[in-house]
Amino acid sequence: QVQLVESGGGLVQPGGSLRLSCAVAGLTLDLNAIGWLRQAPGQEREVVSCISKDGRLYHTDSVKGRFTISKDNINNTAYLQMNSLKPEDTAVYYCATRGHWACHTSYIEYDNWGQGTQVTVSS
Repeated sequence: QVQLVESGGGLVQPGGSLRLSCAVAGLTLDLNAIGWLRQAPGQEREVVSCISKDGRLYHTDSVKGRFTISKDNINNTAYLQMNSLKPEDTAVYYCATRGHWACHTSYIEYDNWGQGTQVTVSS
């Protein structure tokens, strides 16, 4: 059974930073891709960032230069470093894995999801 547990969300002012963590059990990140996805109220889920089994990165255009995804294969944990946060980054953030080595830009291609962590950017 695959389990993912996110942590690190919270309230931050515009321009601030947060680091999200995702601890994974039941699946190894050196064989599978993992992504960070988000869903804002009234909007569809979107893939924000993803890292493939061999370290190839994907970031959606709206976060390029501000967010960085990384992973620790030994501890089977993924991270999302978020800098220069904007109010429009406010959403529930989920980590999710694929049963495949490569990333995908559609949220429906991700099989196992964490419970989500709220990120609120507001002054």
